[in-house]
Amino acid sequence: MGNILGAIRPAIQMSEETTIEAFLFIADLHSLTAIKDAEVRREFVRSVAAAWLAFGLDTEKHTFYRQSDIREVMEFTWYLSCFTPFPMLANAHSFKDKSDRLADVNAGLFTYPVLMASDIMMYDAEMVPVGKDQLQHLEMTRDIGTKVNHILGETLVIPEPKVRENTMLVPGIDGQKMSKSYGNYIDIFIEDKPLRKRVMKIVTDSKGVDDPKDPDTCNVFNIYKLLASPEGEAEMRENYEKGGYGYGHAKQALYELIVSEFGEEREKYRKLMENPQQIEDELQKGAEKARAIARETTGRLREKLGY
Repeated sequence: MGNILGAIRPAIQMSEETTIEAFLFIADLHSLTAIKDAEVRREFVRSVAAAWLAFGLDTEKHTFYRQSDIREVMEFTWYLSCFTPFPMLANAHSFKDKSDRLADVNAGLFTYPVLMASDIMMYDAEMVPVGKDQLQHLEMTRDIGTKVNHILGETLVIPEPKVRENTMLVPGIDGQKMSKSYGNYIDIFIEDKPLRKRVMKIVTDSKGVDDPKDPDTCNVFNIYKLLASPEGEAEMRENYEKGGYGYGHAKQALYELIVSEFGEEREKYRKLMENPQQIEDELQKGAEKARAIARETTGRLREKLGY
């Protein structure tokens, strides 16, 4: 749900509001820093692709592809790596967050920002939507591209950030930011029974049914209000504050709201996962479009470097 509300829905909405072509990809090369199991990766890719397609991404208007299908990105990353200063990578959040456990840090994690820069500049991207927590990586991309252009002449397009001021923070079942890394997520695509069981695991305080409750400090309410109408949110708030309304009632209401809100998308997702070839066809269609641009930009950079 965190990925859907924080990334998929906003990206699709933005893509519908502009005439600019968007490039959206599944970062399965990035995932290799952590995931080494091939079948797990394939299943994750299918699942992520099905989610985007179920929510209505227009793959005719926009380019949607699997990162690893564009092999030029690895060549492009090597070229950019040779222009990237070591201290820049050492200061990246993705590295510093784990630098106290260097035995767990592989070279892929260390050079992660360079691959990210390639994902952007290999397609001559002019604008990149980012949350404030991702701004550092885009600034690194700009710095790398600027250095390439300074040494080689105008070669790469330097992207501009489009900072999303109101990036949605979706709380997990434990109150932290919802994340697969934390294991605190709600998967809206699982069957009804396990979905309800997951919602019922949301952490709350120990107040009884009859006690008035503070909705603003409750994980259940804070997830509920992200999906509810203003009227539904107001009604739930009133239930909390007057008492006689238990957390079990609130969790049941949240479960019913999830099923209602995402009913159409859940059915589309189920059908897509039952037809993996349809997913693969969509990814290959996007890869063909992306590869044509990647070959041109990589060739341009190769020539400037004397290869």
